[in-house]
Amino acid sequence: MSDAIRHECGLAYIRLLKPLAYYHRKYGTAFYGLNKLYLLMEKQHNRGQDGAGIVTLKLNVEPGHQFMHRLRISGPQAISQIFQNVQQEVSDLEKMYPEIRQYPGLLKGYLRFMGEAMVGHLRYGTQGRNNVEFCHPFLKPNINPTRNLAMAGNFNLVNTDELFSMLDSHPTTTIRESDLGAMIETVHYYLSMADDTNPASLNLEGVLKQATSHFDGGYVCSGLVGNGDSFVMRDANGIRPAYYFKNDEIVVAASERPAIMTAFNVKQEDVHEVKPGHALIVKANGSFSHTQILPEKEIKSCSFERIYFSRGSDPEIYKERKQLGRNLAGKVLQMLDNDLKNTIVSFIPNTAETAFYGLIKGLEQYLNEIKIQRITARNLSEEEMRELISRRVRIEKIAIKDVKMRTFITEDASRNEMVQHVYDITYGTVQKDVDTLVVIDDSIVRGTTLRESIIKMLDRLGPKRIIIVSSAPQIRYPDCYGIDMSRMGDFIAFQAAVELLKERGMTNILEEAFNKCKTAQDANNLQQENFVKAVYEPFTADEVSKKIAQMLRPDDVNAEVDIVYQSIEGLYDACPKNHGDWYFTGNYPTPGGNRVANKAFMNYMERKEGRGY
Repeated sequence: MSDAIRHECGLAYIRLLKPLAYYHRKYGTAFYGLNKLYLLMEKQHNRGQDGAGIVTLKLNVEPGHQFMHRLRISGPQAISQIFQNVQQEVSDLEKMYPEIRQYPGLLKGYLRFMGEAMVGHLRYGTQGRNNVEFCHPFLKPNINPTRNLAMAGNFNLVNTDELFSMLDSHPTTTIRESDLGAMIETVHYYLSMADDTNPASLNLEGVLKQATSHFDGGYVCSGLVGNGDSFVMRDANGIRPAYYFKNDEIVVAASERPAIMTAFNVKQEDVHEVKPGHALIVKANGSFSHTQILPEKEIKSCSFERIYFSRGSDPEIYKERKQLGRNLAGKVLQMLDNDLKNTIVSFIPNTAETAFYGLIKGLEQYLNEIKIQRITARNLSEEEMRELISRRVRIEKIAIKDVKMRTFITEDASRNEMVQHVYDITYGTVQKDVDTLVVIDDSIVRGTTLRESIIKMLDRLGPKRIIIVSSAPQIRYPDCYGIDMSRMGDFIAFQAAVELLKERGMTNILEEAFNKCKTAQDANNLQQENFVKAVYEPFTADEVSKKIAQMLRPDDVNAEVDIVYQSIEGLYDACPKNHGDWYFTGNYPTPGGNRVANKAFMNYMERKEGRGY
């Protein structure tokens, strides 16, 4: 997006079902599992640049020998640094034993990360804490192997304080301030209870059922247990994505389907979705189950995954993003009064390219219908026929991001001027004061980059009019399930609604909504209803869009500026299986979502900084 926002983490899980020697014989290396883990993580690097971590579990280790090892590194190059460390261990070992790679059993004994079960994690911190202590996986060590637990995940919980209170737990600051801290403490609590009940045979399914019954949020998490069991679990609404592949050699799970397809060279139909409310459980003996751990709920898979976050190489997501663009063609034509002759269509940023193709398809369909009508309505000369057939939607590469540009000036005015030049524009593409520029973006969250950079940059080309098109609907409400969008006042749609209330003398709606929030908070009932919806109810989506366009148009821009957003109906049509739309509608899938929206609104009214949860 032109407005960069922080978003979901990435997860990779591998369980080798054969001895390490098997992979050495078949694939020529005992590092088969680690190599695949690296691939899965790199293919999901789009999901996290704040840090990364891995943990491995060795099966059937003699008592007194360490069987679980973890490595975490913060920073954007964490994946490569982690696996460089692993490689360095191998290189150091080869200095003493040059032929050690030919002996998988010895490798397992000497190398920390040579094991049969492993989890990799890519972190995007939604709390602004990027030190290594907050990187996943987390560990709960214990002298009893069954009570050793490692976990990592892609999620946010909105009831961490309640979980710690329920457990009467007083952990370290790092654990207390991390959602994963609350989750691993809860799972470990029931893990220990289960071990007390039946130490000879851990009921991992029962542990996960008990623990997840207390979680309010969207999550995909993986865990390794010291007794050799491991799992991947998903929330009941299916908010966060998870996919898996299994054969007689391996069980693998990841946040992205294309990562599995690429890493293991398998077809789309071979990679399955982890069902909402279910867990993949692999026991120490290698037995596999895909079992339900939570009661069925309405599926609310995150639509933002489809619009932006997930890799566009997924066949379904690619198709959906094209349809999102195509569904906007009618509204764009209406804004243009069907004048495509004097219109140029482009996209910013590069991630909007797929939606751009769909928009072009929709506009071309209109042009083709016009051609058919004119050809059948009257006899045309050969010259007229050629001119008509040659008509195309005008497409130009208007802007190219200069990845080398860095803003080193700290003063606001100077920095904003420099930011305008992060993109290089293509001069000579626009007929000055004649052409309209239609530019599609993934979504418009805050509008800051549009106002301070992109619109000014496009205006330098001299268009008569600039129409910014968003493939997503208006973002009106905060997220609390893994995306860093938690401050109500950041959203340009909310700012526009507030301005409309002020202009029309309706600011009493803000006070009334605030008072309802306060009353609900006093009654410990803030989760019952989303009171913020009242702020938007007096206005149509088009009225809000018009006000957004006014607010985002800088005073020194000559061109007219309009904003076109995707409709909710267009979103549903393009993404029929992913109706997690709380960002746009305020319809949260869990009670904690209402509480977060109301708290974020209260923070805005009280001029408080920080998240709504």
